[in-house]
Amino acid sequence: MKKPAIALLLLLLSAVLTFAQKADTLVRYTPDFKFRDGIYLNFDMVRSNSPIPKAKLLTSVDYNDKDFFTEILAGDKIYFYDNMGVRQEIDKSSLWGFSRNGVLYRKIQDNFNRITFFGSIIHFVADVTTSDQMYNPYGNYPYNYYSPFYSPYYSSYNPYSYGYPYRQSPVSRTDLKMFMIDFETGNEYEYNLKNLEMLLLKDPELYEEFVSMRNKNQKKMMFVYLRKYNEKHPVLLPQTK
Repeated sequence: MKKPAIALLLLLLSAVLTFAQKADTLVRYTPDFKFRDGIYLNFDMVRSNSPIPKAKLLTSVDYNDKDFFTEILAGDKIYFYDNMGVRQEIDKSSLWGFSRNGVLYRKIQDNFNRITFFGSIIHFVADVTTSDQMYNPYGNYPYNYYSPFYSPYYSSYNPYSYGYPYRQSPVSRTDLKMFMIDFETGNEYEYNLKNLEMLLLKDPELYEEFVSMRNKNQKKMMFVYLRKYNEKHPVLLPQTK
């Protein structure tokens, strides 16, 4: 191999190594950290700070539009180009979330909720809708005389009776709930005493401090120990360029 060719090969190798070093540069997370704007399909993309950027999303919405993500997420599908330039599509229901102006938003049901506290244990609040079954005394099912609910008295004298005296009807309600995410695994948990204790097990010293308190004090100190854990176990992320 001629010397110019060897020199060129070494130059290219050096460039690749330099690029790899820059790509792998990690910085300690602080509240000033900005995540790259875009769509995050899963938590691995959050850890690597590598979403699908706006430029690869297939849309007619202006990238600088303040409602860009609202418009993108209005439909059931999201279309984008992968790293090979091939058009792809994904259901909105399977998204992890997105980042806007460097801030993460996590998808829970059909809502996107801002991540307010990021670290080894992530904490956030979300609107969660649940459906409960409630008894309706004015049910309109046809009578079955062999049913244990059958009552001739009820049938004859109750003006609202059209069948079984009770019928279940779904009633929806929306509540604020708190959640945690384990940065190491990406697993998500409801924010409660049992789950926090499980996460604190990774730090035996903090765990012993926490469980040695009375249960009443534990509940008051939950967020304090979550913060302590994050301070002792900082998160490293690829810096945003």
